[in-house]
Amino acid sequence: MDVKSSLAALLVVFIWGLNFSVIKFGLEELPPIMFSGLRFLIVAVPAVFFVPFPRTSVWNVLGVGVFLGVLKFSFLFVAMRQDISAGLASLLLQAQVVFTILLSLLFFREKLTARQLVGAVIALAGFSFFFQDTGGNATSLGLLLVLSAALFWAISNLIMKRVANSNLLHFMVWASLVPPLPLFLVSYFFETKQPLALLMATTAQSWGALVYVSYISTLLAFSLWAWLLRHHQTAVVTPFALLIPIVGMLGSSILLGERLTQFEVFGGMLVLLGLAVLLLTPAVIVKLSRRIAHSRAEL
Repeated sequence: MDVKSSLAALLVVFIWGLNFSVIKFGLEELPPIMFSGLRFLIVAVPAVFFVPFPRTSVWNVLGVGVFLGVLKFSFLFVAMRQDISAGLASLLLQAQVVFTILLSLLFFREKLTARQLVGAVIALAGFSFFFQDTGGNATSLGLLLVLSAALFWAISNLIMKRVANSNLLHFMVWASLVPPLPLFLVSYFFETKQPLALLMATTAQSWGALVYVSYISTLLAFSLWAWLLRHHQTAVVTPFALLIPIVGMLGSSILLGERLTQFEVFGGMLVLLGLAVLLLTPAVIVKLSRRIAHSRAEL
Protein backbone atom coordinates (compact mmCIF):
# COMPACT_ATOMS: atom_id res chain seq x y z
CA MET A 1 0.00 0.00 0.00
CA ASP A 2 1.39 3.44 -0.94
CA VAL A 3 1.71 6.42 1.39
CA LYS A 4 -1.41 8.17 0.04
CA SER A 5 -3.56 5.12 0.68
CA SER A 6 -2.05 4.61 4.14
CA LEU A 7 -2.89 8.19 5.11
CA ALA A 8 -6.44 7.77 3.81
CA ALA A 9 -6.82 4.63 5.90
CA LEU A 10 -5.53 6.43 9.01
CA LEU A 11 -8.05 9.24 8.45
CA VAL A 12 -10.85 6.68 8.35
CA VAL A 13 -9.49 5.15 11.56
CA PHE A 14 -9.59 8.52 13.34
CA ILE A 15 -13.12 9.31 12.14
CA TRP A 16 -14.54 5.93 13.07
CA GLY A 17 -12.65 5.82 16.37
CA LEU A 18 -14.26 9.05 17.61
CA ASN A 19 -17.58 7.98 16.13
CA PHE A 20 -18.39 5.71 19.08
CA SER A 21 -18.21 8.49 21.65
CA VAL A 22 -20.25 10.77 19.39
CA ILE A 23 -22.92 8.06 19.05
CA LYS A 24 -23.14 7.79 22.84
CA PHE A 25 -23.93 11.51 23.02
CA GLY A 26 -26.66 11.17 20.40
CA LEU A 27 -28.26 8.15 22.07
CA GLU A 28 -28.75 10.08 25.30
CA GLU A 29 -31.84 11.70 23.75
CA LEU A 30 -32.81 9.65 20.69
CA PRO A 31 -33.76 5.93 20.53
CA PRO A 32 -31.20 3.85 18.58
CA ILE A 33 -33.28 2.77 15.57
CA MET A 34 -34.60 6.28 14.99
CA PHE A 35 -31.08 7.66 15.37
CA SER A 36 -29.81 5.23 12.73
CA GLY A 37 -32.64 6.08 10.34
CA LEU A 38 -32.04 9.81 10.72
CA ARG A 39 -28.34 9.28 10.09
CA PHE A 40 -28.93 7.80 6.64
CA LEU A 41 -31.79 10.16 5.79
CA ILE A 42 -29.47 13.13 6.33
CA VAL A 43 -26.85 11.53 4.07
CA ALA A 44 -29.30 10.69 1.28
CA VAL A 45 -31.51 13.80 1.23
CA PRO A 46 -31.14 16.17 -0.51
CA ALA A 47 -27.94 14.77 -2.08
CA VAL A 48 -29.78 11.98 -3.91
CA PHE A 49 -31.59 14.59 -6.05
CA PHE A 50 -28.31 16.01 -7.33
CA VAL A 51 -26.13 12.96 -7.98
CA PRO A 52 -26.74 10.28 -10.63
CA PHE A 53 -27.20 6.63 -9.79
CA PRO A 54 -23.74 4.98 -9.62
CA ARG A 55 -22.54 2.82 -12.47
CA THR A 56 -23.10 -0.47 -10.72
CA SER A 57 -25.85 -3.00 -10.17
CA VAL A 58 -28.84 -1.89 -8.13
CA TRP A 59 -28.29 -5.07 -6.12
CA ASN A 60 -24.92 -3.78 -4.91
CA VAL A 61 -26.58 -0.58 -3.70
CA LEU A 62 -29.39 -2.51 -2.03
CA GLY A 63 -26.93 -4.99 -0.51
CA VAL A 64 -24.82 -2.31 1.17
CA GLY A 65 -27.95 -0.40 2.18
CA VAL A 66 -29.39 -3.48 3.91
CA PHE A 67 -26.31 -5.10 5.45
CA LEU A 68 -24.51 -1.90 6.40
CA GLY A 69 -27.35 0.55 6.95
CA VAL A 70 -30.27 -1.48 8.24
CA LEU A 71 -28.57 -4.41 9.99
CA LYS A 72 -25.08 -3.38 11.07
CA PHE A 73 -25.95 0.00 12.51
CA SER A 74 -29.24 -1.09 14.04
CA PHE A 75 -27.54 -3.89 15.97
CA LEU A 76 -24.67 -1.59 16.98
CA PHE A 77 -26.85 1.33 18.11
CA VAL A 78 -29.23 -0.88 20.09
CA ALA A 79 -26.26 -2.42 21.90
CA MET A 80 -24.60 0.93 22.57
CA ARG A 81 -27.59 2.52 24.23
CA GLN A 82 -27.27 0.50 27.44
CA ASP A 83 -25.60 -2.89 26.82
CA ILE A 84 -22.00 -1.96 25.99
CA SER A 85 -19.56 0.90 26.52
CA ALA A 86 -18.31 3.03 23.62
CA GLY A 87 -14.72 1.84 24.03
CA LEU A 88 -15.56 -1.85 24.12
CA ALA A 89 -17.96 -1.49 21.19
CA SER A 90 -15.18 0.11 19.12
CA LEU A 91 -13.07 -2.94 19.88
CA LEU A 92 -15.53 -5.78 19.38
CA LEU A 93 -16.79 -4.33 16.11
CA GLN A 94 -13.33 -4.97 14.67
CA ALA A 95 -14.14 -8.66 14.60
CA GLN A 96 -15.20 -7.60 11.08
CA VAL A 97 -11.48 -7.83 10.20
CA VAL A 98 -11.48 -11.56 10.84
CA PHE A 99 -14.87 -12.05 9.19
CA THR A 100 -13.87 -10.05 6.09
CA ILE A 101 -10.58 -11.90 5.56
CA LEU A 102 -12.23 -15.30 6.03
CA LEU A 103 -15.04 -14.45 3.62
CA SER A 104 -12.53 -13.05 1.09
CA LEU A 105 -10.47 -16.24 1.24
CA LEU A 106 -13.65 -18.19 0.66
CA PHE A 107 -15.26 -16.14 -2.12
CA PHE A 108 -12.38 -14.22 -3.78
CA ARG A 109 -9.62 -16.81 -3.17
CA GLU A 110 -7.25 -14.09 -1.94
CA LYS A 111 -3.95 -15.29 -0.48
CA LEU A 112 -1.92 -14.08 2.48
CA THR A 113 1.83 -13.54 2.17
CA ALA A 114 4.06 -14.83 4.96
CA ARG A 115 4.67 -11.28 6.21
CA GLN A 116 0.94 -10.49 6.24
CA LEU A 117 0.23 -13.70 8.12
CA VAL A 118 2.84 -12.91 10.79
CA GLY A 119 1.54 -9.35 11.15
CA ALA A 120 -2.05 -10.52 11.36
CA VAL A 121 -1.18 -13.09 14.05
CA ILE A 122 0.59 -10.44 16.16
CA ALA A 123 -2.28 -7.97 15.74
CA LEU A 124 -4.91 -10.57 16.58
CA ALA A 125 -2.89 -11.63 19.62
CA GLY A 126 -3.14 -8.05 20.82
CA PHE A 127 -6.81 -8.01 19.88
CA SER A 128 -7.43 -11.06 22.10
CA PHE A 129 -6.26 -9.20 25.21
CA PHE A 130 -9.37 -7.05 25.07
CA PHE A 131 -11.50 -10.14 25.62
CA GLN A 132 -9.92 -11.03 28.95
CA ASP A 133 -12.21 -8.84 31.03
CA THR A 134 -14.99 -6.44 30.05
CA GLY A 135 -14.85 -4.77 33.47
CA GLY A 136 -18.63 -4.81 33.65
CA ASN A 137 -18.81 -2.66 30.52
CA ALA A 138 -20.99 -5.08 28.50
CA THR A 139 -23.86 -7.53 28.86
CA SER A 140 -24.07 -10.85 27.02
CA LEU A 141 -26.72 -9.33 24.75
CA GLY A 142 -24.46 -6.38 23.99
CA LEU A 143 -21.57 -8.67 23.02
CA LEU A 144 -23.83 -10.73 20.73
CA LEU A 145 -25.33 -7.66 19.06
CA VAL A 146 -21.96 -6.04 18.33
CA LEU A 147 -20.43 -9.27 16.98
CA SER A 148 -23.47 -9.68 14.71
CA ALA A 149 -22.97 -6.09 13.53
CA ALA A 150 -19.33 -6.97 12.74
CA LEU A 151 -20.45 -9.86 10.53
CA PHE A 152 -22.88 -7.61 8.63
CA TRP A 153 -20.10 -5.06 8.13
CA ALA A 154 -17.84 -7.77 6.70
CA ILE A 155 -20.53 -8.79 4.19
CA SER A 156 -20.94 -5.17 3.08
CA ASN A 157 -17.14 -4.92 2.70
CA LEU A 158 -17.24 -7.73 0.14
CA ILE A 159 -20.11 -6.09 -1.75
CA MET A 160 -18.28 -2.75 -1.90
CA LYS A 161 -15.18 -4.52 -3.20
CA ARG A 162 -17.24 -5.61 -6.22
CA VAL A 163 -18.17 -2.03 -7.09
CA ALA A 164 -15.90 -1.15 -10.00
CA ASN A 165 -15.70 1.98 -12.17
CA SER A 166 -18.24 3.71 -9.96
CA ASN A 167 -18.24 7.08 -8.22
CA LEU A 168 -18.00 6.02 -4.59
CA LEU A 169 -19.52 9.23 -3.27
CA HIS A 170 -22.58 8.67 -5.45
CA PHE A 171 -22.67 5.04 -4.36
CA MET A 172 -22.79 5.92 -0.65
CA VAL A 173 -25.50 8.54 -1.20
CA TRP A 174 -27.78 6.07 -3.01
CA ALA A 175 -27.00 3.24 -0.58
CA SER A 176 -28.00 5.58 2.24
CA LEU A 177 -31.44 5.96 0.65
CA VAL A 178 -32.25 2.31 1.47
CA PRO A 179 -32.21 2.22 5.31
CA PRO A 180 -34.45 5.15 6.44
CA LEU A 181 -37.93 3.80 5.61
CA PRO A 182 -37.53 0.31 7.16
CA LEU A 183 -35.73 1.80 10.16
CA PHE A 184 -38.42 4.42 10.77
CA LEU A 185 -41.13 1.76 10.55
CA VAL A 186 -39.35 -0.42 13.11
CA SER A 187 -38.78 2.63 15.32
CA TYR A 188 -42.46 3.62 15.15
CA PHE A 189 -43.72 0.21 16.24
CA PHE A 190 -41.04 -0.61 18.82
CA GLU A 191 -39.58 2.70 20.08
CA THR A 192 -41.97 5.65 19.94
CA LYS A 193 -45.42 6.45 18.58
CA GLN A 194 -44.64 10.18 18.65
CA PRO A 195 -41.44 10.63 16.63
CA LEU A 196 -42.10 14.27 15.68
CA ALA A 197 -42.62 15.34 19.28
CA LEU A 198 -39.39 13.60 20.24
CA LEU A 199 -37.49 15.33 17.46
CA MET A 200 -38.84 18.72 18.47
CA ALA A 201 -37.44 18.19 21.98
CA THR A 202 -34.01 17.13 20.73
CA THR A 203 -31.13 19.45 21.67
CA ALA A 204 -28.14 20.68 19.66
CA GLN A 205 -26.00 17.91 21.17
CA SER A 206 -27.94 15.17 19.40
CA TRP A 207 -28.23 17.11 16.16
CA GLY A 208 -24.48 17.68 16.21
CA ALA A 209 -23.95 13.95 16.74
CA LEU A 210 -26.22 13.24 13.77
CA VAL A 211 -24.26 15.61 11.53
CA TYR A 212 -20.98 13.92 12.49
CA VAL A 213 -22.15 10.33 12.01
CA SER A 214 -24.02 11.25 8.81
CA TYR A 215 -21.66 13.37 6.74
CA ILE A 216 -18.26 12.55 8.23
CA SER A 217 -18.53 8.97 9.51
CA THR A 218 -20.94 7.64 6.88
CA LEU A 219 -20.45 9.60 3.67
CA LEU A 220 -16.77 10.55 3.85
CA ALA A 221 -15.30 7.61 5.76
CA PHE A 222 -17.19 4.82 4.01
CA SER A 223 -16.42 6.30 0.60
CA LEU A 224 -12.72 6.27 1.48
CA TRP A 225 -12.99 2.73 2.86
CA ALA A 226 -14.69 1.46 -0.29
CA TRP A 227 -11.99 3.11 -2.43
CA LEU A 228 -9.29 1.37 -0.39
CA LEU A 229 -10.98 -2.02 -0.68
CA ARG A 230 -11.33 -1.61 -4.43
CA HIS A 231 -7.67 -0.73 -5.03
CA HIS A 232 -5.93 -3.01 -2.53
CA GLN A 233 -6.19 -6.54 -1.22
CA THR A 234 -8.68 -6.97 1.60
CA ALA A 235 -5.97 -8.52 3.81
CA VAL A 236 -3.94 -5.28 3.51
CA VAL A 237 -6.79 -2.81 4.07
CA THR A 238 -8.83 -4.42 6.84
CA PRO A 239 -6.00 -4.68 9.44
CA PHE A 240 -6.07 -0.87 9.64
CA ALA A 241 -9.42 -1.29 11.37
CA LEU A 242 -7.57 -2.78 14.33
CA LEU A 243 -6.43 0.77 15.12
CA ILE A 244 -10.03 1.92 15.52
CA PRO A 245 -10.44 0.57 19.07
CA ILE A 246 -7.22 2.36 20.09
CA VAL A 247 -8.68 5.68 18.96
CA GLY A 248 -12.11 4.67 20.23
CA MET A 249 -10.92 3.82 23.72
CA LEU A 250 -8.73 6.90 24.02
CA GLY A 251 -11.62 9.04 22.79
CA SER A 252 -14.13 7.46 25.18
CA SER A 253 -11.66 7.83 28.03
CA ILE A 254 -11.30 11.56 27.37
CA LEU A 255 -14.87 12.38 26.34
CA LEU A 256 -16.88 9.90 28.42
CA GLY A 257 -14.56 9.13 31.32
CA GLU A 258 -14.35 5.41 30.47
CA ARG A 259 -11.39 3.59 31.94
CA LEU A 260 -8.52 1.88 30.12
CA THR A 261 -7.24 -1.33 31.74
CA GLN A 262 -3.71 -2.77 31.61
CA PHE A 263 -4.99 -5.49 29.26
CA GLU A 264 -6.26 -2.82 26.85
CA VAL A 265 -3.00 -0.85 26.89
CA PHE A 266 -0.82 -3.92 26.29
CA GLY A 267 -3.20 -5.26 23.65
CA GLY A 268 -3.10 -1.94 21.83
CA MET A 269 0.70 -2.05 21.71
CA LEU A 270 0.60 -5.51 20.12
CA VAL A 271 -1.97 -4.34 17.59
CA LEU A 272 0.28 -1.48 16.53
CA LEU A 273 3.25 -3.85 16.21
CA GLY A 274 1.22 -6.22 14.04
CA LEU A 275 0.15 -3.38 11.77
CA ALA A 276 3.76 -2.24 11.41
CA VAL A 277 4.74 -5.74 10.24
CA LEU A 278 1.76 -5.82 7.87
CA LEU A 279 2.17 -2.41 6.29
CA LEU A 280 5.68 -1.03 6.63
CA THR A 281 7.29 -2.92 3.76
CA PRO A 282 10.78 -1.88 2.59
CA ALA A 283 9.26 -0.01 -0.37
CA VAL A 284 6.98 2.04 1.89
CA ILE A 285 9.83 2.80 4.29
CA VAL A 286 11.99 4.02 1.39
CA LYS A 287 9.18 6.26 0.11
CA LEU A 288 8.59 7.73 3.56
CA SER A 289 12.32 8.36 4.02
CA ARG A 290 12.57 10.11 0.65
CA ARG A 291 9.56 12.31 1.41
CA ILE A 292 10.93 13.25 4.82
CA ALA A 293 14.33 14.06 3.29
CA HIS A 294 12.66 16.12 0.56
CA SER A 295 10.63 18.06 3.13
CA ARG A 296 13.77 18.83 5.16
CA ALA A 297 15.57 19.99 2.02
CA GLU A 298 12.74 22.42 1.25
CA LEU A 299 12.92 23.82 4.80
